[in-house]
Amino acid sequence: MRPDYSGGSLVNLMASIVASRGGEAHHRPLRDLAAEKLRAARNAILVIVDGLGDNYLLRRGAGGELARRRRASLTSVFPSTTASAITTSYTGRTPLEHGLTGWFTYFGEAGCVSAALPFRSRGDHLSLTRRGVNAEQIYIARSIFEALPVRSVVVTYKDIIDSEYNVRHTRGAERVAYETLDELVSHIEAAVKSSDERKFVYAYWPLYDMISHRFGAESAQAFAEFEKIDGAFGRLVARLAGTHSTIIVTADHGFIDVAPEETFELPASLASMLRFPLCGERRVAYCHVHDASAFSAKAQDWLDGRADIVPSATLVEQGWFGPGTPHPRLAERIGDVAIVMRERYTLKDWTPGESRHLHIGNHGGTSEDEMLIPLILEET
Repeated sequence: MRPDYSGGSLVNLMASIVASRGGEAHHRPLRDLAAEKLRAARNAILVIVDGLGDNYLLRRGAGGELARRRRASLTSVFPSTTASAITTSYTGRTPLEHGLTGWFTYFGEAGCVSAALPFRSRGDHLSLTRRGVNAEQIYIARSIFEALPVRSVVVTYKDIIDSEYNVRHTRGAERVAYETLDELVSHIEAAVKSSDERKFVYAYWPLYDMISHRFGAESAQAFAEFEKIDGAFGRLVARLAGTHSTIIVTADHGFIDVAPEETFELPASLASMLRFPLCGERRVAYCHVHDASAFSAKAQDWLDGRADIVPSATLVEQGWFGPGTPHPRLAERIGDVAIVMRERYTLKDWTPGESRHLHIGNHGGTSEDEMLIPLILEET
């Protein structure tokens, strides 16, 4: 499944929200959203539940608070992962434009492969500031909040609120930290009721994603977390009654569960052909190689139909990363060759200092379970 950047993706949802608050949208509006009602609302509230796929909501959430208010299905961006999609939600830009193309990214500014959101080098987990690099060099896309002519409030998890990534991407907004779901609901309510002015409230919940990674998206633990979120949403709707608000809930990606036998570890014969460790995701790996033709042929033989192996530039040309003006360092961030895993297969390599632990729940790929996210809407 390809992202529907023409009017059915997270990019387009953000364009509609930005336009509703008087800002300049960079892309087409969402085709499944009543723009006039959103524009008329005093408060526009966006809640992103990290990892809540639309297919999962339809399978497991029937009759609940969220599912009853589901309006449509959207696509995420490519790759269908937090680093790319949440950055789109903060900037209104496609991955082509903002340049965060996976969890692990080669940053030429730092001279190493890094975890893009924690702002740390892969393996030794050192802050990129130790390499003389600051957030302004890595994250160059402006936040949507910087140009909005209305008051903006970002309500996010206490453990990440002061990270280099969040400070940069919430510029122009007030930042409010929470620890529990009840606090999340209370802080959204407080922001909405703090004044009668037009506002945009952006809220983010990461724990469903964390639990789904660890135990699997189909696990009892993930469903228990989903039920907590569903109940919290119901309480939020009730507490915002009469506030002239439009509440939108969506996600950054969905999930698939991957069995150990579906995970492939990069063999030494291929690892020796890399210039850097693998970048991107277990479902979409970017390879910086010395000889693209030789590497591609050997990888194709080894994976034997379990992946599409293409020049990374081809993904750009085909529009996978979206429309727009490419980030100036996009080419180095996606490497020479991309390995896009089929079905539920994943690919992994290891660097010194990394714990040899594999998540059960995965995302980043092109299956419907990973790519589809819900559009949930309630007007109060």
